[in-house]
Amino acid sequence: MKKDIHPKYFKEAKVTCACGNTFTIGSTLENISVEICSACHPFYTGKQKLVDSARRVDKFKKKVETATKIGKTVKKTEKKAKQKAKQATKKTKIEIDK
Repeated sequence: MKKDIHPKYFKEAKVTCACGNTFTIGSTLENISVEICSACHPFYTGKQKLVDSARRVDKFKKKVETATKIGKTVKKTEKKAKQKAKQATKKTKIEIDK
């Protein structure tokens, strides 16, 4: 076997989570930082926690809220019915023009 081809192994590598939890494991890195761990992951805790760094959830909720206030929410079936009606009128206009 070749010598010195493997990275150094740390038996007491420190893992730090964004929630503040720390624990040690064996790894080739001495310090590891993670965003989510078993102490804060919804699968293990049973609590729902939204991790939203780009504020997408807030933007979506705001968009839905304003749409409902204005009254722009239309069901998919209503939209499809309107589209089919438009297509039918276009077809009849084309047939009439011929």
